[in-house]
Amino acid sequence: MNAMFRIPRLARRRSTAASATFAASGDKPSDGKSAHDMSSHRGLSTGNSAANNPSTGGSSPYAELFTVPGSKAFCLSGAVARLPMSMMSLGIVLALNHLYGNWTTAGTMSAAYILALAAVTPLYARLFDRFGQRRVGRVALVLQVIAMLVFAFAALLRVPIALLFALAVLMGLTQFSFGALVRTRWAYALRGAANAKKLNTAYALESAIDEMVFILGPILAAFLATSVHPVSQLFVPTLACGIGGAVFFSLKGTQPPVVEMVEVTAASRDDVDVRDAMSNGGAENAAAERNAAAITVANSTVATAAAEKNAAAKNPTESAEFSFHQLHRRGPRPKSVLLYQGILPLLLVFVTFNMSFSAFDVSVTAMMKAMGKEQLLGLQLAMFAVGSCVGGLIFGVKELKGSNWRHMVEFLTLLTLGYVLIRFAMGNLILLGFLSVLSGLCVAPVFATGNLIVKNTVPSRSLTEGLSWITTAGQVGASLGSTFGGIVLDVADYHTGMLLPCATTFVTLVLAVMGWMLARRHTVRTEASTRER
Repeated sequence: MNAMFRIPRLARRRSTAASATFAASGDKPSDGKSAHDMSSHRGLSTGNSAANNPSTGGSSPYAELFTVPGSKAFCLSGAVARLPMSMMSLGIVLALNHLYGNWTTAGTMSAAYILALAAVTPLYARLFDRFGQRRVGRVALVLQVIAMLVFAFAALLRVPIALLFALAVLMGLTQFSFGALVRTRWAYALRGAANAKKLNTAYALESAIDEMVFILGPILAAFLATSVHPVSQLFVPTLACGIGGAVFFSLKGTQPPVVEMVEVTAASRDDVDVRDAMSNGGAENAAAERNAAAITVANSTVATAAAEKNAAAKNPTESAEFSFHQLHRRGPRPKSVLLYQGILPLLLVFVTFNMSFSAFDVSVTAMMKAMGKEQLLGLQLAMFAVGSCVGGLIFGVKELKGSNWRHMVEFLTLLTLGYVLIRFAMGNLILLGFLSVLSGLCVAPVFATGNLIVKNTVPSRSLTEGLSWITTAGQVGASLGSTFGGIVLDVADYHTGMLLPCATTFVTLVLAVMGWMLARRHTVRTEASTRER
Protein backbone atom coordinates (compact mmCIF):
# COMPACT_ATOMS: atom_id res chain seq x y z
CA MET A 1 0.00 0.00 0.00
CA ASN A 2 1.33 3.45 -0.87
CA ALA A 3 1.46 5.69 2.17
CA MET A 4 1.40 9.39 2.81
CA PHE A 5 4.38 10.89 4.60
CA ARG A 6 5.23 14.28 5.99
CA ILE A 7 8.62 15.91 5.91
CA PRO A 8 9.75 16.18 9.53
CA ARG A 9 10.67 19.47 11.13
CA LEU A 10 14.19 20.37 10.02
CA ALA A 11 16.85 21.39 12.48
CA ARG A 12 16.92 25.14 13.00
CA ARG A 13 19.42 26.69 10.59
CA ARG A 14 20.87 30.12 10.23
CA SER A 15 19.23 31.81 7.31
CA THR A 16 18.13 35.21 6.14
CA ALA A 17 14.65 33.77 5.68
CA ALA A 18 12.26 33.70 8.62
CA SER A 19 10.29 30.70 7.45
CA ALA A 20 9.90 28.28 4.57
CA THR A 21 7.08 26.17 3.22
CA PHE A 22 7.54 22.51 2.38
CA ALA A 23 5.03 20.29 0.63
CA ALA A 24 4.94 16.63 1.41
CA SER A 25 3.25 14.40 -1.08
CA GLY A 26 0.02 12.63 -0.23
CA ASP A 27 -0.52 9.04 -1.31
CA LYS A 28 2.12 8.31 -3.90
CA PRO A 29 0.74 9.53 -7.24
CA SER A 30 2.94 7.41 -9.46
CA ASP A 31 5.90 5.11 -9.41
CA GLY A 32 9.36 6.38 -10.26
CA LYS A 33 8.76 9.90 -8.95
CA SER A 34 11.94 11.92 -9.49
CA ALA A 35 13.43 14.68 -7.39
CA HIS A 36 12.46 17.18 -10.08
CA ASP A 37 8.84 16.03 -9.89
CA MET A 38 8.90 16.33 -6.12
CA SER A 39 10.17 19.88 -6.38
CA SER A 40 7.00 20.79 -8.25
CA HIS A 41 5.04 20.11 -5.06
CA ARG A 42 7.05 22.88 -3.42
CA GLY A 43 6.42 25.32 -6.22
CA LEU A 44 10.05 25.16 -7.48
CA SER A 45 8.88 24.13 -10.93
CA THR A 46 5.62 23.69 -12.72
CA GLY A 47 6.25 20.04 -13.47
CA ASN A 48 6.17 18.31 -16.79
CA SER A 49 2.70 16.82 -16.86
CA ALA A 50 0.13 17.41 -19.54
CA ALA A 51 -1.74 19.60 -17.11
CA ASN A 52 0.98 22.22 -17.30
CA ASN A 53 1.56 22.25 -21.04
CA PRO A 54 -0.02 25.09 -22.97
CA SER A 55 -3.26 24.12 -24.57
CA THR A 56 -3.46 23.52 -28.24
CA GLY A 57 -5.90 25.45 -30.32
CA GLY A 58 -8.95 24.07 -32.05
CA SER A 59 -10.38 21.91 -29.30
CA SER A 60 -13.05 22.78 -26.76
CA PRO A 61 -11.78 24.24 -23.46
CA TYR A 62 -13.79 21.56 -21.64
CA ALA A 63 -12.28 18.79 -23.76
CA GLU A 64 -8.81 20.10 -22.91
CA LEU A 65 -9.60 19.86 -19.19
CA PHE A 66 -10.13 16.13 -19.43
CA THR A 67 -6.75 15.55 -21.04
CA VAL A 68 -5.38 15.91 -17.49
CA PRO A 69 -4.69 12.37 -16.23
CA GLY A 70 -7.32 11.22 -13.72
CA SER A 71 -9.53 14.28 -14.13
CA LYS A 72 -12.51 12.35 -15.57
CA ALA A 73 -12.57 9.97 -12.63
CA PHE A 74 -12.42 12.54 -9.81
CA CYS A 75 -14.81 14.91 -11.60
CA LEU A 76 -17.49 12.25 -12.22
CA SER A 77 -17.23 10.53 -8.83
CA GLY A 78 -17.28 13.91 -7.08
CA ALA A 79 -20.45 14.83 -8.99
CA VAL A 80 -22.21 11.62 -7.89
CA ALA A 81 -21.11 12.11 -4.28
CA ARG A 82 -22.63 15.64 -4.30
CA LEU A 83 -26.18 14.40 -4.93
CA PRO A 84 -27.15 14.71 -1.22
CA MET A 85 -26.65 18.47 -1.29
CA SER A 86 -29.61 18.83 -3.66
CA MET A 87 -31.81 16.13 -2.16
CA MET A 88 -31.42 15.92 1.61
CA SER A 89 -32.67 19.38 2.55
CA LEU A 90 -35.68 19.22 0.20
CA GLY A 91 -36.16 15.55 1.14
CA ILE A 92 -36.45 16.49 4.81
CA VAL A 93 -39.03 19.18 3.98
CA LEU A 94 -41.11 16.79 1.87
CA ALA A 95 -40.93 13.97 4.42
CA LEU A 96 -41.69 16.14 7.46
CA ASN A 97 -44.52 18.01 5.77
CA HIS A 98 -46.10 14.66 4.88
CA LEU A 99 -45.59 13.23 8.38
CA TYR A 100 -46.67 16.27 10.38
CA GLY A 101 -48.46 18.58 7.92
CA ASN A 102 -46.58 21.68 9.08
CA TRP A 103 -44.29 23.85 6.97
CA THR A 104 -42.59 25.46 9.97
CA THR A 105 -41.59 22.10 11.47
CA ALA A 106 -40.31 20.86 8.13
CA GLY A 107 -38.37 24.05 7.40
CA THR A 108 -36.92 24.23 10.90
CA MET A 109 -35.65 20.64 10.82
CA SER A 110 -34.10 21.23 7.41
CA ALA A 111 -32.47 24.38 8.82
CA ALA A 112 -31.16 22.46 11.85
CA TYR A 113 -29.56 19.90 9.54
CA ILE A 114 -27.97 22.57 7.35
CA LEU A 115 -26.68 24.63 10.30
CA ALA A 116 -25.04 21.54 11.79
CA LEU A 117 -23.49 20.82 8.41
CA ALA A 118 -22.28 24.40 8.10
CA ALA A 119 -20.70 24.34 11.56
CA VAL A 120 -18.37 21.43 10.79
CA THR A 121 -17.59 21.89 7.10
CA PRO A 122 -14.55 24.17 7.70
CA LEU A 123 -13.26 21.80 10.37
CA TYR A 124 -13.34 18.86 7.97
CA ALA A 125 -11.70 21.03 5.31
CA ARG A 126 -8.86 21.89 7.69
CA LEU A 127 -8.28 18.19 8.32
CA PHE A 128 -8.29 17.49 4.58
CA ASP A 129 -5.71 20.23 4.00
CA ARG A 130 -3.52 19.02 6.84
CA PHE A 131 -3.60 15.23 6.50
CA GLY A 132 -4.72 14.64 2.92
CA GLN A 133 -8.07 13.91 1.31
CA ARG A 134 -7.83 10.13 1.25
CA ARG A 135 -6.71 9.58 4.83
CA VAL A 136 -9.43 11.72 6.38
CA GLY A 137 -12.10 11.07 3.75
CA ARG A 138 -12.35 7.32 4.17
CA VAL A 139 -13.15 7.65 7.88
CA ALA A 140 -15.49 10.63 7.44
CA LEU A 141 -17.38 8.94 4.59
CA VAL A 142 -18.21 5.87 6.67
CA LEU A 143 -19.57 8.04 9.50
CA GLN A 144 -21.57 10.11 7.02
CA VAL A 145 -23.28 7.14 5.36
CA ILE A 146 -24.14 5.55 8.71
CA ALA A 147 -25.69 8.79 10.03
CA MET A 148 -27.76 9.26 6.84
CA LEU A 149 -29.09 5.72 7.01
CA VAL A 150 -30.02 6.06 10.69
CA PHE A 151 -31.98 9.27 9.98
CA ALA A 152 -33.77 7.77 6.97
CA PHE A 153 -34.87 4.67 8.89
CA ALA A 154 -35.93 6.81 11.87
CA ALA A 155 -38.16 8.91 9.60
CA LEU A 156 -39.52 5.75 8.03
CA LEU A 157 -40.45 4.41 11.49
CA ARG A 158 -41.97 7.78 12.53
CA VAL A 159 -39.93 8.20 15.68
CA PRO A 160 -40.82 11.14 18.01
CA ILE A 161 -40.12 14.54 16.47
CA ALA A 162 -37.57 15.48 19.17
CA LEU A 163 -35.48 12.39 18.40
CA LEU A 164 -35.75 13.06 14.69
CA PHE A 165 -34.45 16.60 15.26
CA ALA A 166 -31.46 15.19 17.17
CA LEU A 167 -30.73 12.70 14.39
CA ALA A 168 -30.97 15.46 11.77
CA VAL A 169 -28.36 17.48 13.66
CA LEU A 170 -26.16 14.40 14.04
CA MET A 171 -26.45 13.72 10.32
CA GLY A 172 -25.43 17.30 9.57
CA LEU A 173 -22.36 16.98 11.78
CA THR A 174 -21.01 14.17 9.58
CA GLN A 175 -21.26 16.10 6.29
CA PHE A 176 -18.36 17.69 4.40
CA SER A 177 -18.01 19.48 1.08
CA PHE A 178 -17.18 17.26 -1.88
CA GLY A 179 -17.32 20.32 -4.12
CA ALA A 180 -14.39 21.93 -2.30
CA LEU A 181 -12.39 18.70 -2.53
CA VAL A 182 -12.93 18.46 -6.29
CA ARG A 183 -12.03 22.12 -6.85
CA THR A 184 -8.86 21.67 -4.81
CA ARG A 185 -7.88 18.76 -7.06
CA TRP A 186 -8.45 20.92 -10.12
CA ALA A 187 -6.30 23.69 -8.61
CA TYR A 188 -3.49 21.19 -8.01
CA ALA A 189 -3.80 19.52 -11.41
CA LEU A 190 -3.82 22.90 -13.19
CA ARG A 191 -1.24 24.66 -11.03
CA GLY A 192 0.99 27.26 -12.68
CA ALA A 193 0.36 30.59 -14.38
CA ALA A 194 0.12 28.94 -17.79
CA ASN A 195 -3.08 27.18 -16.71
CA ALA A 196 -4.89 30.15 -15.15
CA LYS A 197 -7.50 30.24 -17.92
CA LYS A 198 -7.98 26.45 -17.72
CA LEU A 199 -8.62 26.75 -14.00
CA ASN A 200 -11.31 29.35 -14.64
CA THR A 201 -12.91 26.90 -17.06
CA ALA A 202 -12.62 24.08 -14.51
CA TYR A 203 -14.32 26.13 -11.80
CA ALA A 204 -17.09 27.12 -14.23
CA LEU A 205 -17.51 23.43 -15.10
CA GLU A 206 -17.83 22.52 -11.41
CA SER A 207 -20.44 25.24 -10.92
CA ALA A 208 -22.33 23.82 -13.91
CA ILE A 209 -22.06 20.32 -12.42
CA ASP A 210 -23.48 21.68 -9.16
CA GLU A 211 -26.43 22.92 -11.15
CA MET A 212 -26.81 19.60 -12.95
CA VAL A 213 -26.99 18.01 -9.53
CA PHE A 214 -29.66 20.53 -8.57
CA ILE A 215 -31.54 19.72 -11.76
CA LEU A 216 -31.67 15.99 -11.08
CA GLY A 217 -31.91 16.18 -7.29
CA PRO A 218 -35.23 18.03 -6.86
CA ILE A 219 -36.87 16.11 -9.72
CA LEU A 220 -35.78 12.80 -8.23
CA ALA A 221 -36.70 13.82 -4.67
CA ALA A 222 -40.16 15.02 -5.67
CA PHE A 223 -40.80 11.92 -7.80
CA LEU A 224 -39.73 9.54 -5.05
CA ALA A 225 -41.71 11.38 -2.36
CA THR A 226 -44.94 11.53 -4.39
CA SER A 227 -44.75 8.29 -6.40
CA VAL A 228 -42.78 5.79 -4.30
CA HIS A 229 -42.82 6.69 -0.57
CA PRO A 230 -42.62 9.99 1.34
CA VAL A 231 -39.29 8.91 2.88
CA SER A 232 -37.70 7.12 -0.09
CA GLN A 233 -35.98 10.34 -1.22
CA LEU A 234 -33.72 10.08 1.84
CA PHE A 235 -32.23 6.72 0.86
CA VAL A 236 -31.15 7.49 -2.72
CA PRO A 237 -28.69 10.30 -1.85
CA THR A 238 -27.21 8.07 0.84
CA LEU A 239 -26.45 5.43 -1.78
CA ALA A 240 -25.01 8.02 -4.19
CA CYS A 241 -22.80 9.49 -1.49
CA GLY A 242 -21.45 6.09 -0.49
CA ILE A 243 -20.63 4.94 -4.02
CA GLY A 244 -19.33 8.26 -5.35
CA GLY A 245 -17.32 8.99 -2.23
CA ALA A 246 -15.72 5.56 -2.15
CA VAL A 247 -14.54 5.93 -5.76
CA PHE A 248 -13.34 9.50 -5.20
CA PHE A 249 -11.18 8.67 -2.20
CA SER A 250 -9.72 5.63 -3.94
CA LEU A 251 -8.08 7.93 -6.53
CA LYS A 252 -4.52 8.52 -5.34
CA GLY A 253 -2.85 10.05 -8.38
CA THR A 254 -4.75 13.35 -8.35
CA GLN A 255 -4.71 13.92 -4.59
CA PRO A 256 -3.13 17.30 -3.72
CA PRO A 257 -0.06 17.26 -1.48
CA VAL A 258 -0.11 18.16 2.18
CA VAL A 259 1.62 21.45 2.93
CA GLU A 260 3.32 22.10 6.25
CA MET A 261 4.96 25.28 7.53
CA VAL A 262 8.46 24.72 8.93
CA GLU A 263 9.89 27.48 11.12
CA VAL A 264 13.52 28.48 10.48
CA THR A 265 15.41 30.83 12.78
CA ALA A 266 16.83 33.88 11.04
CA ALA A 267 20.45 34.77 11.72
CA SER A 268 21.17 38.11 13.39
CA ARG A 269 23.10 40.81 11.54
CA ASP A 270 25.69 40.64 14.34
CA ASP A 271 26.21 36.91 13.88
CA VAL A 272 29.87 35.96 13.44
CA ASP A 273 29.25 33.93 10.28
CA VAL A 274 27.26 36.75 8.72
CA ARG A 275 29.96 39.32 9.44
CA ASP A 276 32.68 37.04 8.12
CA ALA A 277 30.75 36.37 4.93
CA MET A 278 30.09 40.06 4.33
CA SER A 279 33.61 41.22 5.16
CA ASN A 280 35.75 38.45 3.63
CA GLY A 281 33.71 37.25 0.68
CA GLY A 282 31.45 40.19 0.05
CA ALA A 283 27.96 39.90 -1.33
CA GLU A 284 28.92 37.28 -3.93
CA ASN A 285 30.23 34.85 -1.34
CA ALA A 286 27.21 35.44 0.84
CA ALA A 287 24.90 34.73 -2.06
CA ALA A 288 26.88 31.60 -2.96
CA GLU A 289 26.65 30.35 0.61
CA ARG A 290 22.94 30.94 0.71
CA ASN A 291 22.53 29.05 -2.57
CA ALA A 292 24.63 26.18 -1.29
CA ALA A 293 22.62 26.07 1.91
CA ALA A 294 19.38 26.07 -0.06
CA ILE A 295 20.62 23.19 -2.22
CA THR A 296 21.67 21.29 0.88
CA VAL A 297 18.27 21.76 2.49
CA ALA A 298 16.49 20.69 -0.72
CA ASN A 299 18.68 17.62 -1.15
CA SER A 300 18.28 16.59 2.46
CA THR A 301 14.53 17.11 2.16
CA VAL A 302 14.35 14.85 -0.89
CA ALA A 303 16.54 12.25 0.78
CA THR A 304 14.42 12.35 3.93
CA ALA A 305 11.25 12.04 1.86
CA ALA A 306 12.62 9.02 0.00
CA ALA A 307 13.70 7.39 3.24
CA GLU A 308 10.28 7.91 4.79
CA LYS A 309 8.58 6.51 1.69
CA ASN A 310 10.70 3.38 1.97
CA ALA A 311 9.88 3.09 5.64
CA ALA A 312 6.19 3.61 4.91
CA ALA A 313 6.30 0.91 2.25
CA LYS A 314 7.63 -1.54 4.82
CA ASN A 315 4.91 -0.66 7.33
CA PRO A 316 2.06 0.91 5.32
CA THR A 317 -0.72 0.46 7.85
CA GLU A 318 0.97 2.52 10.51
CA SER A 319 1.69 5.45 8.16
CA ALA A 320 -1.39 5.50 5.97
CA GLU A 321 -4.14 5.35 8.56
CA PHE A 322 -5.48 8.50 10.13
CA SER A 323 -5.33 8.63 13.93
CA PHE A 324 -6.56 11.28 16.35
CA HIS A 325 -3.18 11.74 18.07
CA GLN A 326 -2.03 13.31 14.80
CA LEU A 327 -4.30 16.27 15.49
CA HIS A 328 -1.60 17.72 17.73
CA ARG A 329 -0.12 20.53 15.66
CA ARG A 330 3.60 20.88 15.20
CA GLY A 331 5.10 24.12 13.96
CA PRO A 332 3.54 27.58 13.66
CA ARG A 333 -0.22 27.86 13.31
CA PRO A 334 -1.20 29.04 9.81
CA LYS A 335 -3.13 32.24 9.37
CA SER A 336 -6.90 31.84 9.55
CA VAL A 337 -8.60 31.89 6.17
CA LEU A 338 -11.15 34.37 7.54
CA LEU A 339 -8.42 36.98 8.13
CA TYR A 340 -7.43 37.31 4.47
CA GLN A 341 -8.55 40.48 2.71
CA GLY A 342 -12.05 40.21 1.21
CA ILE A 343 -13.00 36.78 2.59
CA LEU A 344 -15.50 37.96 5.23
CA PRO A 345 -17.41 40.26 2.82
CA LEU A 346 -17.52 37.40 0.33
CA LEU A 347 -18.99 35.05 2.94
CA LEU A 348 -21.72 37.57 3.78
CA VAL A 349 -22.53 37.75 0.07
CA PHE A 350 -23.00 33.99 -0.13
CA VAL A 351 -25.11 33.84 3.05
CA THR A 352 -27.75 36.18 1.64
CA PHE A 353 -27.29 34.83 -1.90
CA ASN A 354 -28.23 31.30 -0.84
CA MET A 355 -31.12 32.53 1.30
CA SER A 356 -32.87 33.43 -1.93
CA PHE A 357 -32.64 29.87 -3.33
CA SER A 358 -34.17 28.04 -0.36
CA ALA A 359 -36.86 30.71 0.02
CA PHE A 360 -37.61 30.33 -3.70
CA ASP A 361 -37.81 26.53 -3.38
CA VAL A 362 -40.25 26.50 -0.45
CA SER A 363 -42.40 29.22 -2.07
CA VAL A 364 -42.62 27.31 -5.36
CA THR A 365 -43.33 24.10 -3.42
CA ALA A 366 -46.23 25.81 -1.61
CA MET A 367 -47.51 27.23 -4.92
CA MET A 368 -47.49 23.83 -6.65
CA LYS A 369 -49.26 22.23 -3.68
CA ALA A 370 -51.92 24.95 -3.67
CA MET A 371 -52.43 24.42 -7.41
CA GLY A 372 -52.67 20.64 -6.97
CA LYS A 373 -49.72 20.02 -9.28
CA GLU A 374 -47.17 18.55 -6.89
CA GLN A 375 -46.15 15.97 -9.50
CA LEU A 376 -44.60 18.82 -11.53
CA LEU A 377 -42.69 20.29 -8.58
CA GLY A 378 -39.32 18.75 -9.44
CA LEU A 379 -39.56 19.86 -13.06
CA GLN A 380 -40.50 23.41 -12.08
CA LEU A 381 -37.63 23.70 -9.61
CA ALA A 382 -35.24 22.27 -12.19
CA MET A 383 -35.91 25.13 -14.62
CA PHE A 384 -33.85 27.49 -12.50
CA ALA A 385 -31.01 24.98 -12.32
CA VAL A 386 -31.14 24.41 -16.10
CA GLY A 387 -30.51 28.09 -16.68
CA SER A 388 -27.70 28.10 -14.13
CA CYS A 389 -26.06 25.09 -15.77
CA VAL A 390 -26.13 26.75 -19.20
CA GLY A 391 -24.85 30.00 -17.72
CA GLY A 392 -21.95 28.23 -16.05
CA LEU A 393 -20.91 26.49 -19.26
CA ILE A 394 -21.01 29.75 -21.21
CA PHE A 395 -19.06 31.55 -18.48
CA GLY A 396 -16.34 28.90 -18.66
CA VAL A 397 -15.52 29.57 -22.33
CA LYS A 398 -15.79 33.39 -22.22
CA GLU A 399 -12.92 35.60 -21.11
CA LEU A 400 -14.50 38.58 -19.35
CA LYS A 401 -12.66 41.82 -18.71
CA GLY A 402 -12.42 43.32 -15.26
CA SER A 403 -12.17 41.89 -11.76
CA ASN A 404 -14.10 38.94 -10.37
CA TRP A 405 -15.91 41.29 -7.97
CA ARG A 406 -17.12 43.37 -10.90
CA HIS A 407 -18.43 40.26 -12.67
CA MET A 408 -20.26 39.22 -9.50
CA VAL A 409 -21.99 42.61 -9.18
CA GLU A 410 -23.11 42.49 -12.81
CA PHE A 411 -24.58 38.99 -12.50
CA LEU A 412 -26.33 39.82 -9.21
CA THR A 413 -27.93 42.89 -10.77
CA LEU A 414 -29.47 40.75 -13.50
CA LEU A 415 -30.57 38.09 -11.01
CA THR A 416 -32.32 40.65 -8.80
CA LEU A 417 -34.29 41.86 -11.81
CA GLY A 418 -35.12 38.25 -12.67
CA TYR A 419 -36.56 37.54 -9.21
CA VAL A 420 -38.79 40.62 -9.47
CA LEU A 421 -40.18 39.38 -12.79
CA ILE A 422 -40.69 35.87 -11.33
CA ARG A 423 -42.73 37.37 -8.48
CA PHE A 424 -45.25 38.75 -10.98
CA ALA A 425 -45.36 35.46 -12.94
CA MET A 426 -46.49 33.31 -10.00
CA GLY A 427 -49.39 31.06 -11.04
CA ASN A 428 -48.45 30.96 -14.72
CA LEU A 429 -46.22 27.87 -14.87
CA ILE A 430 -45.05 28.35 -18.48
CA LEU A 431 -43.99 31.97 -17.95
CA LEU A 432 -42.53 31.10 -14.55
CA GLY A 433 -40.42 28.35 -16.08
CA PHE A 434 -39.16 30.63 -18.85
CA LEU A 435 -38.19 33.39 -16.42
CA SER A 436 -36.57 30.85 -14.10
CA VAL A 437 -34.29 29.66 -16.90
CA LEU A 438 -33.32 33.25 -17.81
CA SER A 439 -32.67 34.19 -14.19
CA GLY A 440 -30.71 31.03 -13.56
CA LEU A 441 -28.18 31.99 -16.25
CA CYS A 442 -26.57 34.30 -13.67
CA VAL A 443 -26.30 31.85 -10.76
CA ALA A 444 -23.42 29.51 -11.65
CA PRO A 445 -21.20 32.41 -12.78
CA VAL A 446 -21.66 34.00 -9.34
CA PHE A 447 -20.52 30.78 -7.67
CA ALA A 448 -17.58 30.47 -10.09
CA THR A 449 -16.41 34.04 -9.48
CA GLY A 450 -16.69 33.53 -5.72
CA ASN A 451 -14.49 30.44 -5.91
CA LEU A 452 -11.98 32.30 -8.06
CA ILE A 453 -11.82 35.13 -5.54
CA VAL A 454 -10.97 32.59 -2.84
CA LYS A 455 -8.40 30.87 -5.09
CA ASN A 456 -6.66 34.20 -5.75
CA THR A 457 -6.74 35.24 -2.08
CA VAL A 458 -5.78 32.33 0.17
CA PRO A 459 -2.56 30.25 -0.08
CA SER A 460 -2.67 26.78 -1.61
CA ARG A 461 -2.10 25.08 1.74
CA SER A 462 -5.50 26.42 2.93
CA LEU A 463 -7.42 26.26 -0.35
CA THR A 464 -9.79 23.44 0.66
CA GLU A 465 -10.67 25.31 3.85
CA GLY A 466 -11.19 28.55 1.94
CA LEU A 467 -13.49 26.94 -0.62
CA SER A 468 -15.35 25.13 2.17
CA TRP A 469 -16.11 28.44 3.87
CA ILE A 470 -17.99 29.42 0.70
CA THR A 471 -19.99 26.21 1.02
CA THR A 472 -20.56 26.89 4.72
CA ALA A 473 -21.80 30.41 4.07
CA GLY A 474 -24.18 29.05 1.45
CA GLN A 475 -25.47 26.41 3.82
CA VAL A 476 -26.11 28.97 6.56
CA GLY A 477 -27.98 31.11 4.07
CA ALA A 478 -29.99 28.13 2.83
CA SER A 479 -31.03 27.22 6.38
CA LEU A 480 -32.08 30.80 7.14
CA GLY A 481 -33.98 31.01 3.86
CA SER A 482 -35.92 27.80 4.46
CA THR A 483 -36.71 28.82 8.06
CA PHE A 484 -37.96 32.30 7.22
CA GLY A 485 -39.66 31.01 4.10
CA GLY A 486 -41.57 28.40 6.13
CA ILE A 487 -42.65 31.01 8.69
CA VAL A 488 -43.88 33.38 5.96
CA LEU A 489 -45.83 30.60 4.26
CA ASP A 490 -47.55 29.64 7.52
CA VAL A 491 -48.73 33.21 8.17
CA ALA A 492 -49.29 34.34 4.55
CA ASP A 493 -49.28 32.75 1.08
CA TYR A 494 -46.79 31.88 -1.63
CA HIS A 495 -47.17 35.28 -3.29
CA THR A 496 -45.80 36.89 -0.14
CA GLY A 497 -43.20 34.17 0.20
CA MET A 498 -41.74 35.02 -3.20
CA LEU A 499 -40.93 38.53 -1.97
CA LEU A 500 -38.21 37.02 0.23
CA PRO A 501 -35.93 36.00 -2.69
CA CYS A 502 -36.31 39.49 -4.17
CA ALA A 503 -35.29 41.15 -0.91
CA THR A 504 -32.38 38.84 -0.11
CA THR A 505 -30.90 39.11 -3.62
CA PHE A 506 -31.05 42.91 -3.42
CA VAL A 507 -29.18 42.79 -0.09
CA THR A 508 -26.65 40.47 -1.73
CA LEU A 509 -26.12 43.01 -4.50
CA VAL A 510 -25.45 45.77 -1.97
CA LEU A 511 -22.96 43.58 -0.09
CA ALA A 512 -21.19 42.65 -3.33
CA VAL A 513 -20.82 46.33 -4.27
CA MET A 514 -19.27 46.99 -0.86
CA GLY A 515 -16.89 44.04 -1.30
CA TRP A 516 -15.92 45.31 -4.75
CA MET A 517 -15.13 48.78 -3.35
CA LEU A 518 -13.03 47.30 -0.53
CA ALA A 519 -11.13 45.12 -3.01
CA ARG A 520 -10.38 48.09 -5.28
CA ARG A 521 -9.19 50.15 -2.30
CA HIS A 522 -6.92 47.31 -1.20
CA THR A 523 -5.51 46.98 -4.73
CA VAL A 524 -4.76 50.71 -4.92
CA ARG A 525 -2.98 50.63 -1.54
CA THR A 526 -0.95 47.58 -2.56
CA GLU A 527 0.12 49.17 -5.85
CA ALA A 528 1.05 52.41 -4.06
CA SER A 529 3.21 50.61 -1.51
CA THR A 530 4.87 48.62 -4.31
CA ARG A 531 5.80 51.82 -6.17
CA GLU A 532 7.25 53.34 -3.00
CA ARG A 533 9.58 50.36 -2.60
